[in-house]
Amino acid sequence: MKKLLVLLCLGLTGYHVRAQQKVPAYPLITHDPYFSVWSATDTLNQSATVHWTGAQQALSGLVKVDGVTYRVLGAPAGQGAGILPALQTDVAVHATQTIYQFRCGPVALTLTFTSPLLVRDLMLMSRPVSYVSYCAHATDNRKHAVEVYFGASTDLAVNGPSQPVTTQQYANGELALLKAGTVQQPVLQKKGDDLRIDWGYLYVGVPQSARAARFVGSPAAAEQRFAGKKVSPDKGERQQMLSTSVSLGMVGTAPKEQVFLLGYDDVYAIQYFHTNLKAWWKDSPAATIENALNTAWKEYAAVLQQCEAFDRELHHDAVAAGGEQYAALCELAYRQSVAAHKLVRGPKGELLFLSKENFSNGCINTVDVTYPSAPLFLLYNPDLLKGMMTGIFEYSESGRYTKPFAAHDLGTYPLANGQVYGEDMPVEESGNMLILAGAIAVAEGNADYARAHWKTLTTWADYLLKAGFDPANQLCTDDFAGHLARNANLSLKAIMGIKSYAMLAGMLGETVTATRYDDQARDMAKRWLELAADGDHYTLAFGKPGTWSQKYNMVWDKVLDYHLFPEAVYKKEIDYYLGKQQLFGLPLDSRKTYTKSDWIMWTAVLGDDITPFVQPLYKYITETPTRVPLSDWHETLDGKKVGFQARSVVGGYYMKMLERKLHSGK
Repeated sequence: MKKLLVLLCLGLTGYHVRAQQKVPAYPLITHDPYFSVWSATDTLNQSATVHWTGAQQALSGLVKVDGVTYRVLGAPAGQGAGILPALQTDVAVHATQTIYQFRCGPVALTLTFTSPLLVRDLMLMSRPVSYVSYCAHATDNRKHAVEVYFGASTDLAVNGPSQPVTTQQYANGELALLKAGTVQQPVLQKKGDDLRIDWGYLYVGVPQSARAARFVGSPAAAEQRFAGKKVSPDKGERQQMLSTSVSLGMVGTAPKEQVFLLGYDDVYAIQYFHTNLKAWWKDSPAATIENALNTAWKEYAAVLQQCEAFDRELHHDAVAAGGEQYAALCELAYRQSVAAHKLVRGPKGELLFLSKENFSNGCINTVDVTYPSAPLFLLYNPDLLKGMMTGIFEYSESGRYTKPFAAHDLGTYPLANGQVYGEDMPVEESGNMLILAGAIAVAEGNADYARAHWKTLTTWADYLLKAGFDPANQLCTDDFAGHLARNANLSLKAIMGIKSYAMLAGMLGETVTATRYDDQARDMAKRWLELAADGDHYTLAFGKPGTWSQKYNMVWDKVLDYHLFPEAVYKKEIDYYLGKQQLFGLPLDSRKTYTKSDWIMWTAVLGDDITPFVQPLYKYITETPTRVPLSDWHETLDGKKVGFQARSVVGGYYMKMLERKLHSGK
């Protein structure tokens, strides 16, 4: 373990050493829709860090070498107090870590941000604590006096900069802690999209054994103090910096590391049908944030080893499925997708994993956001996908929602009190829920989850039999494209949903029902081929020759081995799409040149080789001029974001990995 940490600190594991990556924005602190901090520039010390919404949430990092102070993290506060910019030499984004390399004069520094979102360990994933590691070593065979500084702005605990905050310094267990939160503490009083949390408390921790110097003051004053400059008087600024500095002593070629903890206690996380719920990690009265921080510190070495092992596994499997560029897409998508949810305990102790529809409309637990996100969670932990679906089942089964099709959402984040979207998506959401119930059964090898909701699934399957094949003029998940009647891709969703229900019935021993619905699905598939046919491809809508669209819903026919359509159908569509590709990807359909990157990665799986579709998307993430957390809706002509950012749907990139896993034993 010690050897591993030294290698990681030096950046010598081989896995971490790669050409400097460029991505739209770099994930630093990623836990949930409120505790989410990013860097939007290629150089970490070029700009202030921001919340995924773009609001400033400043982190600051400095390193002093032989009395000379260098900036490694964040933008200068005030006039910079004579602080020099460190030279950034490398950055790499992995599934759970973002790792920077700097030169601070004669000292090399590795600055690592680790958010251990290990989805197979729900307690660890839910624990709202990230690690920020400074690891220094000399490059000239001499020893140098090194001090490191980390600061976190109280902006992380407010919705807007005018809100007054209170701060505190104290010790607990092995840690020296700094704490900040708003004075008013309006717990769960706001809902909406472009919002930040303004209740609960931000924490910065460091071991008491480090004998750290701590300071709470304006950002400029904090940096001036560390740099040894005259500290300007605090003029009553609202923004305060929770600042901690530690001396590493004399540093030679052997690396020395200092780890800082950054945590957030949201007290209550979600309101679920008018009951306020706590985060998953709060499983007992002893589950305090102080205990969580102390546990995180004690487990640092073990957690880092787990993260390293998972990052290696994910990278290896992604490369095997689709190559290095595909792996880069999946690695960038991982923390974003997981952190667009909140994991909470329901009123009965049930697992609820609720998404926020970021920069779309702010809805909570949107079914057609769950659907594209699903491949990542099916791959690594289907229990989390169940946690994305359980609330929708509860909504119908409790009698709160009485329509014969699935709801669209449960409210506006963080209030899950009932659907707020103004229009239903009957075929879309019912098909989504049935398909995902089927996918869970295949992933787990049993239909137990479907059995618990069989009456509801039956209602939705019957609705699709009546209204799904030739859909009326209604919205689908691509609602930004407007209403569309006779949507051929939406028809595919209904067919896949009915086939999923048939498969589930068979797994539950209901053979008559299974045969009936299977026959219906196969008959619908035959009729679909006739109605959608348009020479060398299939149409956007029935009766609309000369149109086309990505048939991403068909992917389940291949991934779940439904065999409703001949492989020649897949090939015909793939060959047609290859002739429609643009510089930054395949357009969504014939109406516009924009696209959805999650759907591209589903569509690509219909072919034997996803590489032709991955390459334009890799170009998009490395060349887009829009510097925000990854947008899933972009223009294929210029790579600019059209809308949405930081959404969970990029978990859909994992469809190829899911297919490979499900077919590995066949």
